[in-house]
Amino acid sequence: MKILIVDDEELARARLKRMLTTLEYDEIEEVSSADEAINAFKNDSYDLVFLDINMPQVSGLELAYELKYLDENVAIIFQTAYEEHALKAFDIGAVGYLVKPYSLEQVKDTINRVKATAKSTAVPGEDKEELRILSKAGDSYLLLKPEEIFYVKADLSEVMIRSAKGFSYYAQKISDLQAKLEAYNFVRIHRSYLINIDEIKEIETIEQSKLRFSFRNCSDNIESSKDGAKAFREQFKI
Repeated sequence: MKILIVDDEELARARLKRMLTTLEYDEIEEVSSADEAINAFKNDSYDLVFLDINMPQVSGLELAYELKYLDENVAIIFQTAYEEHALKAFDIGAVGYLVKPYSLEQVKDTINRVKATAKSTAVPGEDKEELRILSKAGDSYLLLKPEEIFYVKADLSEVMIRSAKGFSYYAQKISDLQAKLEAYNFVRIHRSYLINIDEIKEIETIEQSKLRFSFRNCSDNIESSKDGAKAFREQFKI
């Protein structure tokens, strides 16, 4: 397990690193700021991050959104001297919350919870209702449920997600997001488009037997490819 410690206090980083070493974890890196954490994520990957909430300039809660955007699979354990941030932390997707000063046993128990969570989410179909897509719109982040998404459009190595909140970016390829959303009634109708069939208002046949889709709660129209139209017709018998 590769671990990153993010804390602006050198003594706090050293104490936690000693605990992790005692627990026989040896792949441990540490940084003291949000910028250093983001650079570390851009150059490497981590299984677990211990993230201090109360840091100067950028809070740990804000940084967590950025880290989750860069790697949605990373597990985050928040650490802080204050308990009032716990609810927000778990909304972001934290798997643990340690209140300073914490003990070696608390660190051990929290890491065990991370491992247990990783095993349970690896089971196909489990926790379907818990899926959230963390996307980015400018300097803000959106935590979207599948049913809030009208369609997805490929954009180079990322995708643009269309929801009632407008367009936002998601840092994965459309094929990766397709695999996650197929169980939520999303279908690929073009190499560049993935649509939510529960949001379809009308389907119109256009030139070359392609299909044009309109949506119940969105004014956009999306056109399929010829192959996408054929696959859609075969799947839904139209």
